[in-house]
Amino acid sequence: MCAVYTEEAYRCRGIAGKLLDLAVEDQRAKGISPIYLVTDHTNFYERYGWEFYCMAQGDDEPEMTRLYIHK
Repeated sequence: MCAVYTEEAYRCRGIAGKLLDLAVEDQRAKGISPIYLVTDHTNFYERYGWEFYCMAQGDDEPEMTRLYIHK
């Protein structure tokens, strides 16, 4: 899943939360846990059970970004 975006008219309806829950359930069904994600957003993913893990820098990326974990 990459670059998920909800149009403004459809925000605050729980769409992002449901999508994140589906992604977590899908990975767990495949035996994958924990799950990680990288983002520049703060105070969003925590609402859906994700925890800030650390700052990370990808290959050839100039800036550090936030890494989250879902256990």
